Amino acid sequence: MSAQNEKIDLAFIGGSGFYSLSGLRNVQYLQINTPFGKPSAEIAVGEISSTRVAFIPRHGVNHELLPREVPYAANIYALKSLNSERIISISAVGSLDQKYNHLIW
Repeated sequence: MSAQNEKIDLAFIGGSGFYSLSGLRNVQYLQINTPFGKPSAEIAVGEISSTRVAFIPRHGVNHELLPREVPYAANIYALKSLNSERIISISAVGSLDQKYNHLIW
């Protein structure tokens, strides 16, 4: 059975600084085309313990995509096309604290 026909128990979308999923075994990398274009990277599909897991880095494997360039809909569509039961998105954002406004360019 190919990875695209199996149920994925848990899918992760990694944010800045989170470009791979450690502990993922028996990994297959899948290129999936969607009606929304290509996802931000190949999707890594494998196992952690007995759990089938998928992972995609939101900004690409080398952080080459700016936030406005991330193909959000393609990423979600690709993960759902793998029969993902749950998707967890991991991200970080800048501060809303006024004292850091001078750092915005």
